[in-house]
Amino acid sequence: MGVGMNILILSAGTRNKIVQYFKKAIGEKGKVIATDMSELAPAVYDADKFYKVPCKTDAGYIDVILDICKKENITGVLSLIDPELSLLSKHKEDFEKIGTTVIGSEYELCERALDKMQMYQWLLDMGYNCAKSYTDKDSFYADVEKGEITYPVFVKPVRGSASVAISKVYEKETLELLFSRNDNLMIQQFLNGQEIGADVYIDMVSGEVVSIFTKKKIVMRAGETDKAVSFKDDKLFELIEEFAKKSGWLGQIDIDIFDVDGEYYISEVNPRFGGGYPHAYECGCDHMKLIVNNLAKKANEKNIGAYEENISMMKYSEIKILRNR
Repeated sequence: MGVGMNILILSAGTRNKIVQYFKKAIGEKGKVIATDMSELAPAVYDADKFYKVPCKTDAGYIDVILDICKKENITGVLSLIDPELSLLSKHKEDFEKIGTTVIGSEYELCERALDKMQMYQWLLDMGYNCAKSYTDKDSFYADVEKGEITYPVFVKPVRGSASVAISKVYEKETLELLFSRNDNLMIQQFLNGQEIGADVYIDMVSGEVVSIFTKKKIVMRAGETDKAVSFKDDKLFELIEEFAKKSGWLGQIDIDIFDVDGEYYISEVNPRFGGGYPHAYECGCDHMKLIVNNLAKKANEKNIGAYEENISMMKYSEIKILRNR
């Protein structure tokens, strides 16, 4: 392999900032290459090079990605969408054979993150506060009778992402209707509290949690944080560090947490850059630099909570114009 360091970002979509931040971190040392199944994915135009690829569910998809890695001398590959994370980790060894590091966690962890019931069971077994969850509506009704859970509740797909098909349900009739129309649904307790997002980096060389950024979410839109404000709490940092290490996550993860009357509840994990990550970056938590160090086989120093509090992030719309397609 050359001295350069080339990064491949899969399913770049609209995540322009992520591409820009990687370009900044690599500088003159190498290239940032992006893929998407559409040439109308704006983020790919911020990369040094773009490959249009088939849908990730296509049979030959992973071979296409491996070919790009070979051709472009890719040092590290990562994806920005949930369903692709398991696919990458499943083929980790194929990538290693050609000198490419998969930036992310083990297969079973990616699957656990994707399957909300599996995650719930794990959190329960480990003794973490979490939202009561059911796939069997009869045991849910039984708990309602016993007063162990009350409406409203969330009904959502067991394996869903980006808040697709989530309903807040206030009574039995609606719940029955949703269950009669869809398979693989779950019922989840409604946590009435402040929603918090954590952007966490677990060093891929040392396995230590080296960076944590936490924010209170103010406005959400389509499963992503639209407005948020940074804050710090040592008790929360300790919880996150312990949780990440016990789980065995590696690289970048994004955790959803609720503060319910001063108690922290872990909701879910996305083992990738979350939609609100730019907030962390702009406050000084440059996780791209941490990835670049790890790819160069260098461990990062632990630097948890290295940012200012009370810094607000507001998202707004930007456009990219493409002529003569």
